[in-house]
Amino acid sequence: MAVDCCAPGREPGRPEPAGPGFPVPERARRDVLKGMVRVEAGRYVLGGDDPDANPGDAEGPPRPVTLSAFHIDPVCVTNARFAAFVKATGYVTEAEREGWSYVFHTSATPLARRSLVAGSLPDTPWWLPVAGASWRAPAGPGSSAATLQNHPVVHVSWHDAVAYATWAGKRLPTEAEWEAAARGGLEQARYPWGDDLIVNGAHRCNIWQGRFPHVNTADDGHVGTAPVKTYRPNGYGLYQMAGNVWEWCADRWGTDRTGDVDPTGPDTGTARVTRGGSHLCHESYCNRYRVAARTFNTPDSSTGNTGFRCAA
Repeated sequence: MAVDCCAPGREPGRPEPAGPGFPVPERARRDVLKGMVRVEAGRYVLGGDDPDANPGDAEGPPRPVTLSAFHIDPVCVTNARFAAFVKATGYVTEAEREGWSYVFHTSATPLARRSLVAGSLPDTPWWLPVAGASWRAPAGPGSSAATLQNHPVVHVSWHDAVAYATWAGKRLPTEAEWEAAARGGLEQARYPWGDDLIVNGAHRCNIWQGRFPHVNTADDGHVGTAPVKTYRPNGYGLYQMAGNVWEWCADRWGTDRTGDVDPTGPDTGTARVTRGGSHLCHESYCNRYRVAARTFNTPDSSTGNTGFRCAA
């Protein structure tokens, strides 16, 4: 089992699927783009030089990139939307095929705590590998996504996200597209809404408050995931580009620059980029809810704090 501070993963090495495994419906372009937000072509300054950044993440220095116009979903894919995909295709997620997924210890149901496939991880003992945890049972056996219809779907791997996007006639955003969209028209701001974490006494994202990893005071109103339109959107009308759930991007993980025109990440590698932070991020441990922050996981990994949104 691979370990990452933000979201643990399965060991790399499983081959990528040769195809989606289901018939892909034909969709009119107007239907695909309905409800999506258009981000115009142009020059965007990405990355940052935040003193809190992990040097190994290669956030900086800030650099200009030129992007073609693209569209992006205003919200993460919800449990309701993912359920529609599964109903239409019969798709089975990797967590379901493997029989387990990672659940955060304070979220795990009593039954989940008795359903571990292995012991807790030595470096991150708050992550539990729970048998039966999946998008359908996000807190493990005894929980149900049916009560969280408007929450982001979780326990989805990168492969699962690509399968959904293919079915929807879309794709995952590149890392550059994701960050340009997350900035919402602001250049070099720390967060999608500006430089202050709390604005006029109001929380703008769902992250951990209190003492990580045991006490979450939920000052922002949520202990786990929040509905996808809980907080005000950024300047482009995109919701919760910080906190709530990590979001898969199309790119393989790398720390070297890969061009300044529509960059797509390195050609090889065993991990995929995730962006945005999650409801488990805390300044004392993982403050990667900053808009320039980045991390990664293996593409067959799934956790209770990782989801995705689509681009086109």
